[in-house]
Amino acid sequence: MNIFAIIGRLTLDGLAALGRLSLFASHALRHLVLPPLFLKNIGQQMMVIGYNSLPVVGLTALFTGAALAQQIYVGSERFNAESTMAAVVVIAIVRELGPVLGGLMVAGRVSSAMAAEIGTMRVTEQIDALVTLSTNPYKYLVVPRLIAGVITLPGLVIVANIIGVFGGFLVATQRLGFNPGSYLTVTMNFLEVTDIVSSLVKAAVFGFVIALMGCYHGYYSTGGAQGVGRATTNAVVSAFILILLANLIITITVFQS
Repeated sequence: MNIFAIIGRLTLDGLAALGRLSLFASHALRHLVLPPLFLKNIGQQMMVIGYNSLPVVGLTALFTGAALAQQIYVGSERFNAESTMAAVVVIAIVRELGPVLGGLMVAGRVSSAMAAEIGTMRVTEQIDALVTLSTNPYKYLVVPRLIAGVITLPGLVIVANIIGVFGGFLVATQRLGFNPGSYLTVTMNFLEVTDIVSSLVKAAVFGFVIALMGCYHGYYSTGGAQGVGRATTNAVVSAFILILLANLIITITVFQS
């Protein structure tokens, strides 16, 4: 009976957390469409999420694209299909690796920072001070991060896609003996508008998830420094899981045929 009690308690705790997250997201979305907007905060968060994440996203995309090109060449060589390498590289990067790896890298960097910042404000009662000063915490803390995440992630993913394809191009032309003009021609011929649109949609969803998880876990953190540490870890883990889940749902929806 203890096993059933444990399972029931875990189930109830999970449902309670899901309900709390749903309420938090609904409050954030409601304040998202209501004035006023703190434009200065939005600009600051766009710098933190977007501009400051460019180096890590760019390097990740470059190395991934280069390694992917090498692996695809070795695999296609077994079937005498080396000419398909450029098409496979651009499709894999634009559809999956660019958005997903970019989202994961930004989540590891940004969600943890958001959770730590807002969690510290929670345990030091700075959020209560905002309420005392008639400043809505959702408006001041959550909404700017959500808007910045949704706006900046597509831009980061575009950069990641370009750099990732460029990494594959470098390996193909400098190491594997591909003709640069032919490689670029195949890349452009096999890249479709649907691939780019799905990549940008994924990026916008991932940006919302990253900001939401960071704000949510920081907003509800308790227990001093240890609570902030737990909130930081939970924000990154939950953002990773939701990014992968959202990626699966969007991929199945867009490319179901």
